[in-house]
Amino acid sequence: MADGDWISFWDSKHTIFVGPRHIAAHFRRIAADLKPYAPAGGTMLDYGCGEALSAAELSEGVSRLILCEAAPNVRTVLAGRYASNPKIVVRKPEDVATMPGHSVDTVVMHSVSQYLSESDFDALLKSFHRLLKPGGSLVLGDVIPKRVSALGDGFALLRFAAQEGFYWAAVRGLLRTYFSSYWKLRKSIGIRRYSEAEIVAKLEAAGFKAQRARTNIGHNRARMTFIAHTA
Repeated sequence: MADGDWISFWDSKHTIFVGPRHIAAHFRRIAADLKPYAPAGGTMLDYGCGEALSAAELSEGVSRLILCEAAPNVRTVLAGRYASNPKIVVRKPEDVATMPGHSVDTVVMHSVSQYLSESDFDALLKSFHRLLKPGGSLVLGDVIPKRVSALGDGFALLRFAAQEGFYWAAVRGLLRTYFSSYWKLRKSIGIRRYSEAEIVAKLEAAGFKAQRARTNIGHNRARMTFIAHTA
């Protein structure tokens, strides 16, 4: 999955989310944007799900929602949070890699591609193709275009914060993040950006027919979401 240093970061007490209102709004928006892609009565895999605070809402129309997360501490919290929900199961990436082929209707991977090496990204796309049923779909969200800067991401967060009522907390949080381990990692390891054509080519090489969605999943409308179907 993601680079080991990034996994360790997301498994720690990081400051990417500026407060409870931010993290709740973040996952609420993602769940709402993903709901139209949820397979009615089918199986959905959310790969690299993070804290997934709104997974219960996303699971309402499906028969099974598989939450896959590489960060051990996050995964433990997820397992406890959804222990009483019979529709939701929590798995590590190694478990997903051994799942039967053609066993999933929809795969979601949101805001993960930027943390993967190109070879790991390509391998995952092929793995998703194997897992998906004929006619199944892959939703690849929050891909960072080459032209989008960190400054643009900051402005997108401030717009979202103004809508959701945590603007000043977001201002303070952006300043705090600039001096955090996140920026040290981002400068040392980097994050990956892609053009629309590059993502479509990767998806086609993995056996998909793909196109860019009209809008991105989540609050950052400058980033890209792609919808792919098994060819």
